[in-house]
Amino acid sequence: MKVGMIFECGPQGADKKVCEYLARKIDPTIEIDSVTLDNKNNLVSECGRAAEGLLKSGSDRVVIIWDLHPSWRQTAPCRKEDRDDIHRSLKASQVDLSRVFLVCIEEELEAWLIADNRAIEVVLSKPHRQVRIDRIRDPQNVSNPKKMLTKIFRENTKRPYNDLVDAEKIVRAMPDLERLKKVETFIRFALKIADVAL
Repeated sequence: MKVGMIFECGPQGADKKVCEYLARKIDPTIEIDSVTLDNKNNLVSECGRAAEGLLKSGSDRVVIIWDLHPSWRQTAPCRKEDRDDIHRSLKASQVDLSRVFLVCIEEELEAWLIADNRAIEVVLSKPHRQVRIDRIRDPQNVSNPKKMLTKIFRENTKRPYNDLVDAEKIVRAMPDLERLKKVETFIRFALKIADVAL
């Protein structure tokens, strides 16, 4: 199956790297065609044209993935407003809505990463110093998970978390998807990417 994905990041963005990696973990046979639209405003306004292009180029379905509360946090988020705006863009491009699925990550991608403390420990540990991080039981309800990761990185490496580098390292260090399976938005992602119920 060929899946088109639309992201609110740049071509080397953390969302794209993490989601493509996880999609292949869920279904190793999946073929992925991604479009990056740089930011949430562009994603909302341009996703219709992007989805139309992905479907015309052979994607069986398109999954639009965005953070409910992006890190720049200018206004209070509203999932319904985002959804309505995205649907307007899709309808304006006459996209078949039955082939397009929305995945809103609450609050942001880092909620998935903090779900597995084991992976963060692997990334931060050195041969001479094993790092231990407390398990976060409900990562979806952590306010500003990116800020939390930055704090964890500063405490253990004296440098901030860099999503362009560290997000992919963390997801690749996850020994399995068991902890992620407890995150509702990840379960939705798996279902919309590959019809896999976790």
